[in-house]
Amino acid sequence: MAPRETWDEIRAAGLRIATIVGHASLTDGLNRKENHNRIEDELKRNIDLAAQYDIPVLICFSGNRRGISDEEGIANCAEGLKRVAPYAEQKGVTLAMELLNSKVDHPDYQCDRTWWGVEVCKRVNSPRVKLLYDIYHMQIMEGDLIRTIRANIQYIAHFHTAGNPGRRDPDETQEIYYPAVMRAIKETRFDGFIGHEFGPKGDPIEALRKAYQICDV
Repeated sequence: MAPRETWDEIRAAGLRIATIVGHASLTDGLNRKENHNRIEDELKRNIDLAAQYDIPVLICFSGNRRGISDEEGIANCAEGLKRVAPYAEQKGVTLAMELLNSKVDHPDYQCDRTWWGVEVCKRVNSPRVKLLYDIYHMQIMEGDLIRTIRANIQYIAHFHTAGNPGRRDPDETQEIYYPAVMRAIKETRFDGFIGHEFGPKGDPIEALRKAYQICDV
């Protein structure tokens, strides 16, 4: 994510910031009611910033399970997001809960399957509450990427890429065939951003250039 102090410079260069983090703490998130007041305040402040800087998406997190059932976690996340959704709608900013893997990178994270995140979105029922579909994370948890994306595109506001295994460059050394995934996304008429979120194996600029070329379908 671009540091706050760089935003004016980014805008002056004619670039748009695609996403920012909406609230603190990935592990202690919306699936706990005791966090709702804090997260509501943080989200509303960041919605104002996003609207000011024409940033379309704020990233949200379910938090870790820590014994919370799927049903309770879904209900709590939906309740927390319902408190903020009208303000997001008013300001034209989308709240996107990120799908992350709990198998390798984020043990115990609750929003770790597409169906879980989609159910949260359905219960909130707002055009400004959707998902960040991280292709790398969902390859680890589910696979079946193209079918899942096609079936749930109406609930997806943003995508992340990375190669698996390793969360490195999305090149020919890893298992996800990104040209096919990108073509499937394009066919849905998705009009949001796709963010490259990987640790480059070599020169960062060259890695980003190659990732762009691989995904430019």
